[in-house]
Amino acid sequence: MKEKIRLGIIYALLAIFGLFMIVPFVWMVSTSLMTQSEFNKQEAVFIPKEEYHVWNTDGGQRRILVVQTEADSSVIHVLNKDLKIEQEYIKVPTKQIEKIVKKPSLHWDNYKKAFNKVPFAIYFKNTLFVSFASLIGVMITSFLAAYAFARMEFKGKQLIFLMFLSMMMVPAPIYLISSYMLLDKFNWLDTYQALIVPWCVNIFTIFMFRQHFRSLPKELFDAAMIDGASTFGILWRIVLPLSKPIIATASVFTLISSWNSFMWPLVMTNRPELRVLQVGLSYFNQEASTQTTLLMAASTFSILPILILFFLAQKQIIASTAKTGMKD
Repeated sequence: MKEKIRLGIIYALLAIFGLFMIVPFVWMVSTSLMTQSEFNKQEAVFIPKEEYHVWNTDGGQRRILVVQTEADSSVIHVLNKDLKIEQEYIKVPTKQIEKIVKKPSLHWDNYKKAFNKVPFAIYFKNTLFVSFASLIGVMITSFLAAYAFARMEFKGKQLIFLMFLSMMMVPAPIYLISSYMLLDKFNWLDTYQALIVPWCVNIFTIFMFRQHFRSLPKELFDAAMIDGASTFGILWRIVLPLSKPIIATASVFTLISSWNSFMWPLVMTNRPELRVLQVGLSYFNQEASTQTTLLMAASTFSILPILILFFLAQKQIIASTAKTGMKD
């Protein structure tokens, strides 16, 4: 009974904290479906609500903006079909003004407007190319390096591995200037090489693969060596089929890191045709700083692909993360 109460409390706390974490995302999606006038009123926080006034005349209804309201008369601006002011400061009877409320009101066209406002298609293409090219490089280097650290013996192995791990504690801005100077020597600035090659090695992925390889039974490797399998034969025929969960997890982490990369591509590239998604989103923020709904729409479709990828691979992430915590 006590164990059930303890688990109930734990799950309740996790659910509460989970709700706190998801609220900003819900607010972002909700804001992306509002009009700018709805957002400015701050009346509808999570459920988009369209609210406006019309002037009922003999010729029909006209969309208006109410400037001032009195008991018997009101001052209004009359709007045209494009919702731009057509006539200003007209005095009309208040009884002819009607308030229209539509709830909920979902403006999906915000996504189309945001996507077409700047060349997001180019940004998505660059991000996909850089992310998957980096992923291929990370998988190759991490697989080989992790196998060497886990199953091979050579002088200074532990020292080199500890030096690798120590680099994880160095913040990226510290080596940003030196990296810029090095890439300048290679004439790689403002090229795809600057966005891909330096990120073809990931120390955290090497660590995850090493921990996984050490958890595999040693008898498998001994049997393969007795059968005459080479090192690469062991990697391809034995290690690779047993490493699918850890590969899926490392792939997701690598793609998320590349997808969210901002500082490095901002510094290393300058041409608009090389901008990745996060840099393009930053420039879009400058151009549409007063259009919050479009900014939220752009933010939503920017993170949606990686969010879907994370949900598809969440089982593999949980399984492989548990294995990486095993003791040597």
